[in-house]
Amino acid sequence: MAQFASEQSSGPRIRRGAITKTGNAHLRRIIVEAAWAYQHRPSVGATLRRRHVALPEEVIAIAWKAQHRLHARYRSLTARGKTKQSAVTAVGRELLGFIWAIGMAVETKRDNARPVAA
Repeated sequence: MAQFASEQSSGPRIRRGAITKTGNAHLRRIIVEAAWAYQHRPSVGATLRRRHVALPEEVIAIAWKAQHRLHARYRSLTARGKTKQSAVTAVGRELLGFIWAIGMAVETKRDNARPVAA
């Protein structure tokens, strides 16, 4: 998973810093652009419903949980007075965690479906 923010941790103290320019710039831009969608209320429209047909139930559940959590996170941050850009960056960082979880779920399912060599 890409790390886009700095952090200094020592014992019980954790200090998180601003977003860094570490990692893939294209990926960073795509994640932040995707995070802007979470300012809107979660819903499943016709297009999204058609995409769900080919997906495993576990992936749909993770995605739905992500929609609710990230929308709530965006609203919480903006309600505390954070700028929209700052809130979207924070949501983008958390979005990476959900993307990782979906990748792990798909990978685990694929590994379990592979026949064991004799």
